[in-house]
Amino acid sequence: MRLDAFPVVDERTIVCVQAGNVNSGAFDPILEICARAHSYGAWVHVDGAFGMWAAAAPGRSHLARGVEDADSWATDAHKWLNVPYDSGLVFSRDADALRKAMSVGGAYLAQDEDRVPYQYTPDFSRRARGIEVWAALRQLGRSGLADLIERTCRYAGQFAEGLRAAGYRVLNDVVLNQVLVSFGSAERTRAVIDRVQRDGTCWCGGTVWQGHTAMRISVSSWVTTQSDVERSLASILSAASF
Repeated sequence: MRLDAFPVVDERTIVCVQAGNVNSGAFDPILEICARAHSYGAWVHVDGAFGMWAAAAPGRSHLARGVEDADSWATDAHKWLNVPYDSGLVFSRDADALRKAMSVGGAYLAQDEDRVPYQYTPDFSRRARGIEVWAALRQLGRSGLADLIERTCRYAGQFAEGLRAAGYRVLNDVVLNQVLVSFGSAERTRAVIDRVQRDGTCWCGGTVWQGHTAMRISVSSWVTTQSDVERSLASILSAASF
């Protein structure tokens, strides 16, 4: 998002900023956008599917500068926290606004608790995914979570360095754990992706970013090691050597 192109908005506006684009890992200038939007009375929501977690890692926290000034936040736990897929987190500075947005009612429903869980989530009935999220955070602790984020971001940088050294074009600035690489034409890039997937050493998907077809490398698994990175990079380079 370009701050210099920010329009005049009002108190009926929701401004959605991004913390860690799922393709490039990029962050909007959140601190500055919050200040501008709030000067108009607008609400700022942070889409932090990936990048909210950067705030937990000392070496990456500068990327998320300003997220604390927003009004609501959402992030995924199935990516970096490695818990089941349908695990998501949402936070709102205004608890009543969250309840009004999510709650349902019915004469047959008991409403006698101070906080009824289904009034604060998009699902009326859901599995207790909060347990898995709590368990992962409890097991990792602050230092373990920071290490997981720093380590996988470092591995992403190693992928980018190896691909550039081999003469391939890395399309994004690798600031987080996402790498986009082109192997030439769209057809050739898709062919390399197919060969990598059929090889089975690692799995990389395809995407289109700013009009360019690319292989998307996303490093987030807690079990990924330096050896895995080296073997995977060798597999990708072999797949691109035809």
